[in-house]
Amino acid sequence: MQLGLVGLGKMGGNMRERIRRAGHTVVGYDRDPDLADVGSLTELVDKLDAPRVVWVMVPAGAATQSVVDELGGLLEPGDILVDGGNSRWTDDEKHAEELAAKGIGFVDAGVSGGVWGLKNGYALMVGGQAEHVEKVQPVFDALKPAGDFGFVHAGAVGAGHFAKMVHNGIEYAMMQAYAEGWELLEKVDSVTDVREVFRSWQEGTVIRSWLLDLAVNALDEDEHLDELRGYAEDSGEGRWTVEAAIDNAVPLPAITASLFARFASRQDDSPQMKMIAALRNQFGGHAVTTAADKA
Repeated sequence: MQLGLVGLGKMGGNMRERIRRAGHTVVGYDRDPDLADVGSLTELVDKLDAPRVVWVMVPAGAATQSVVDELGGLLEPGDILVDGGNSRWTDDEKHAEELAAKGIGFVDAGVSGGVWGLKNGYALMVGGQAEHVEKVQPVFDALKPAGDFGFVHAGAVGAGHFAKMVHNGIEYAMMQAYAEGWELLEKVDSVTDVREVFRSWQEGTVIRSWLLDLAVNALDEDEHLDELRGYAEDSGEGRWTVEAAIDNAVPLPAITASLFARFASRQDDSPQMKMIAALRNQFGGHAVTTAADKA
């Protein structure tokens, strides 16, 4: 089939290649002309035979809204727009309603696989009407990993991105657990080869996973992670997961703590720890470290 693909960054570019390897035609557009097959969204739409399928892989929020608005004016009734970025599920509902008024179908697709997707395939969680999902199925089949798993029609519009959001929340907690274990192992004198401890966990243990494999890769490149600063951003999906948990009265202590740990990583001199140090000094006479001591 033919596919228009908007956004050819790290994931989008590899997705274009994987879809082409499966025998499909992909017309790609990116703001970077060196990556693009066409010079504009108008040219992209013109190169596709109706009914068209256009897949959007751009950052969530204003960037996605801008592309959806422009494509909404270019596509025709019977066409389908797929949002494969990390949009919030509530935006999906809005976009589906706006496009439906013009006779354009909408599918949201949560995509996991990162830079490894070209080789290993992408896990896909999609939401939308069954008839719309069916029209895009050849592309989903091209992108998913080999085998029976890696694709799910999760439900109505928004279900795909909601499922991906929860996936990322779980990812936050798993990474935090590995990080805490690694720090504790590094701290004690009795463990002399933390990297090999992590490597030993890759076979026969209940905590083996792809994330563990990636941790071992990172330690092979920099055994004690000396070259890295202890600072971690969050993509936004961890926050949305916690907000959804509050809205639905679902306790998520591990995921919430892992998100807050990332916030803490951005504080070189934690205000909270200042208060804790002050209180410990007040009630127990415990020593404090002053700004002058740090300097």
